[in-house]
Amino acid sequence: MKCKHCGFENKNSAKFCTKCGEKMTGDNGGDTPVNNSNSTKYIIIALIVVIIILVAGFAYFAGTMHSNDSLQSSDNSQNNASTSQSDSSSGDDAKTQSVSSSQSSSSQASESKSWELIGTYSGSGSGSQTINVPAGKIMVKLSAYPIKNYATNHLYVSGSNGQSGGVDWGSHSDVETRSDSFTYTSSSSQTFEIDYYETVSWQVDFYRYQ
Repeated sequence: MKCKHCGFENKNSAKFCTKCGEKMTGDNGGDTPVNNSNSTKYIIIALIVVIIILVAGFAYFAGTMHSNDSLQSSDNSQNNASTSQSDSSSGDDAKTQSVSSSQSSSSQASESKSWELIGTYSGSGSGSQTINVPAGKIMVKLSAYPIKNYATNHLYVSGSNGQSGGVDWGSHSDVETRSDSFTYTSSSSQTFEIDYYETVSWQVDFYRYQ
């Protein structure tokens, strides 16, 4: 604020001139115009800031709404695709279950059969036996334990269809249990001879797959 008397510039809040001591008054072109000018500037700046905030808020809101619409459209498309895939998968699952059921039935039919024991023969010492074996898929299992210090110990099983199996020991063989087995299929019953010599014990088992 300029002093009206001497022209010295004082602070806006000064009541008296620092240089000449003259009383400062508001009608000398001092602080009132300056204060009004500053207030106007502040109001304009505040209005500009408010306008910027409003524009930014509107732009953000519009962008958010557009993004939500896009996401909703994308979700609807994905849901439709998922529904189609689900329907297709349901059809495939039904086919798979049908195939699995058929395979399961076939497996159960196969697994319903097993080897069943139809005859057991055993003894010791030396001798022979003749037995009849029914038709079908047959498995023969045999085992024997020899008398010590004999080179001709044996257990032989031979059939009328040419099928045979057996165990024997040489003069230098270990005295131990030996086993053998064989399988055949026949449409008619067969006659088998069991021949054993110098054994402590022997056993022959006949199984049929049924």
